[in-house]
Amino acid sequence: MISLVPHLRRFRALVVLGYDSAAWVFSFLVFAWLRYDQAADVPWVHVVSAALVTAAAYSVAAWVTQLHRGRASTASLEEMVLLGAVVVSVGVASATVNMGLQWVPRTVPVGATLSTLVLAAWGRAAWRRARERSDESLQRRGGSKVLIIGGGEAGRELIGSMLRDPGHQWDPVAILDDDPHKSRRRMRGIPVLGTTADFADVVKRTGVDSAIIAIPSADAPTIDRIRRAAMDAGISVKVLPSSTQLLTDNVGIRDIRDVNLTDVLGRNQLDTDIEAIAGYLAGRRVLVTGAGGSIGSELCRQIIRFAPSELMMLDRDESALHSVQLSIHGRALLDSDEVILCDIRDRQAVDAVFLQRRPEVVFHAAALKHLPMLEQYPAEAVKTNIVGTQIVLDAAQRVGVRTFVNISTDKAANPTSVLGYSKRLAEVVTATRAGMSGDAYVSVRFGNVLGSRGSVLTSFAQQISEGGPVTVTHPDVTRYFMTIEESCQLVIQAAAIGNSGEVLVLDMGEPVRIVDVARQLMEQSGQRVKIDFTGLRDGEKLHEELFGDGEPADARPVHPLVSHVPVPTYEVDADRLTRAGGSAEVKVLLAEMCAQAAEVAAMERAFHATGQVR
Repeated sequence: MISLVPHLRRFRALVVLGYDSAAWVFSFLVFAWLRYDQAADVPWVHVVSAALVTAAAYSVAAWVTQLHRGRASTASLEEMVLLGAVVVSVGVASATVNMGLQWVPRTVPVGATLSTLVLAAWGRAAWRRARERSDESLQRRGGSKVLIIGGGEAGRELIGSMLRDPGHQWDPVAILDDDPHKSRRRMRGIPVLGTTADFADVVKRTGVDSAIIAIPSADAPTIDRIRRAAMDAGISVKVLPSSTQLLTDNVGIRDIRDVNLTDVLGRNQLDTDIEAIAGYLAGRRVLVTGAGGSIGSELCRQIIRFAPSELMMLDRDESALHSVQLSIHGRALLDSDEVILCDIRDRQAVDAVFLQRRPEVVFHAAALKHLPMLEQYPAEAVKTNIVGTQIVLDAAQRVGVRTFVNISTDKAANPTSVLGYSKRLAEVVTATRAGMSGDAYVSVRFGNVLGSRGSVLTSFAQQISEGGPVTVTHPDVTRYFMTIEESCQLVIQAAAIGNSGEVLVLDMGEPVRIVDVARQLMEQSGQRVKIDFTGLRDGEKLHEELFGDGEPADARPVHPLVSHVPVPTYEVDADRLTRAGGSAEVKVLLAEMCAQAAEVAAMERAFHATGQVR
């Protein structure tokens, strides 16, 4: 049987359909024989006719529902549910028709249905086990001995991929899983030998060369703990990407990669409400400003999965638009209307785009973000981060955009820099427009994004590769970190769970010391280079904050990891900022306006606390 499995796989649909049809005929014959005391009394012609008609009806239903054409994995829960639905539906129809025609006793179709369901399910289970044993028999124990961390579906698929690998690169010998109910389980013949607390003992007993963390949902602390245990045991450790980074729903040996700082710093899992997201994106016209940037391009890649009727990618950088289009479609001729070359500072051009294209959902990711550069040129921050946001918001309101998400930063909480001031005022502008329109206009605030252009990881990696020194502003400086996938996941969900005028803030765990990040990168590269402390730059904080003074940190009415923060409605005088005479005056005005907005926020909190209405 096992030796036939590889050949039968090519004709899986025909084999399974034939088996199911035979199960129907067999079940009808058996239950008809059981129904009568003597076989001679059985109306065999009618029984066979009823069986064949039922089997034919089943074949049609199975074809329509794609039961035999790979809609679900063999013997998976999804296939068993679908199988049950098709068999029972056809059985009920057969019993109903038989009640009118009276070809066979009424109990025969009912019993045959139950029997067919059992036989079909048993056959699939036997097929799956034979296939697994066929894969196991092909495995030559010559690859690198590996310990699998995680006995879930990802671990099962990874082991199967290893066993099928013709190169026999990996030899799975044991599994560790922290679920006590899996302590005596075997997966594809590989035993579960304990929990991650038994890591060192299991490594010593099995003599494995490496460990693979097969838990796409694993958070950063879990990965870091296992990584350190592997280092102590003297073996290498690899990992499957997070759920948001996997290219497909299935995992295999091609997904395995080394642990990086993104894994140990930024895996904050956010359970996405897919139905809510699909409800406001599917079939809608969606526009992303700053689409060529790190955040904007990842937003586009995630949004396209929810089947918008049109995705418009707007940016002033044609090369960046080329890159994002290439990453989505694998081709980038820049000849389609999905890419829009436009500067958000140009009110006339932005208005023309919105009037012509009529977006329904807008993600505003266009911004200037480099703190030291904006300290030198604060007027540029005003033109893009404040005036540009106002221009986009005005255009959105003019065409009736119902959902608007503004991308903000943790530097907007108790701001001390031009970047922080400008992004805080952008939050205020968004909330003020939300109060005017009543539509779902929200901002999303998060910390440092791992993998974005200009990220500290990129700078450190380059400095280490060049032999150092690595430059860190202060030995105690800390920052919050998120992966680019996580931050964009939050942005997309914000419109589904946020109330108009709010800022949504993700719980990003504990802040991380930047010097520790530098040292971990050195550890991974195998190089030790000098660290130079250069001192905090103008406007830079020693410790970033996620919430400003007086902002509630624990208001999480919808999601346990997302805080909802009210924003004051305050009319920002952008004309006054653009008329300022020099950089120093611009900075003073920015600080004054943020202070005035903070006063308005404090007054609003006081009114709410006393139950008064302004």
